[in-house]
Amino acid sequence: MANKISIIGAGMTGSTTAHWLAEREIADIVLVDIVDGMPQGKALDMTEAMPVIGKDVSILGTSDYADTKDSDIVVITAGLPRKPGMSREDLLVKNANIVASVAKETYKYSPDAVYIILTNPLDTMTYMTMKTTGLPPNRVIGQAGILDSARMRAFIAMETGVSVQNINCYVLGGHGDSMVPLRRHSNIAGVPLEKYIEADKLDAIVQRTRKGGGEIVGLLKTGSAFYAPSAAIAQMAEAILKDRHLIVPCAAYLQGEYGVDGIFFGVPVMLGKNGIEKIIEYDLNDEEMAALKKSADAVHASVETLKTLVEI
Repeated sequence: MANKISIIGAGMTGSTTAHWLAEREIADIVLVDIVDGMPQGKALDMTEAMPVIGKDVSILGTSDYADTKDSDIVVITAGLPRKPGMSREDLLVKNANIVASVAKETYKYSPDAVYIILTNPLDTMTYMTMKTTGLPPNRVIGQAGILDSARMRAFIAMETGVSVQNINCYVLGGHGDSMVPLRRHSNIAGVPLEKYIEADKLDAIVQRTRKGGGEIVGLLKTGSAFYAPSAAIAQMAEAILKDRHLIVPCAAYLQGEYGVDGIFFGVPVMLGKNGIEKIIEYDLNDEEMAALKKSADAVHASVETLKTLVEI
């Protein structure tokens, strides 16, 4: 039987995720949205593209959660996007109610699925999904670090002219302005960034990485990023379905790792058939640990705010 991935939310991020996944030909796809006609139309359009690219993938658009039954992976992108001037935290209550509803409905039909969450504020919405479904922590994953690290890699490539394939960057922490780009652990073909790029230029790249999502929101004015976030989801889904044991930064539920407990937080994880197979702990110096603690405090505050506003 073919693998099955259900994507909840057929907006730009959800539909582009379906597009990336269809091109990879790793699973049949169900695209769900409450706006009648939108998921059906987008799914039909993609289905008609499959003969052109030579891929045999079933793509179903629907507003009925029953169609998600027996999904191997459930991707939640549903929620309100950021607008210029908004922080991810501004979306907290409205998106929490949306995510809780989606998590309950999909869990009814796919209790054995691995969940990938993209809705902002990312770390808090991933926590909400785990609490709503009662799933074990290894089967609930937030997509954040792959995106943030990719943005940093793109900016390094733009600055140096080096192929992105030779650039390795690792961004940990919460998915927000307090994220922690690890300069010391990032490199260009094994050469530390600090030996390759002038300090002031590297500082600017780190700051641009932290503000990467906001920069795109400001340019688009009517929405937020969708190409890179959805490509990151596709990479995660493929790693899980193919049991790759791929190590990438994702939002994982920490229980003491990095001195953090009780929140979803961006750290390197190994992705395989069980979702998160392992959390990888880097050897961080005092400065890096201090930055990580500051980021963790921000996520803790968001989760505590959630608990006071929404019943979990």
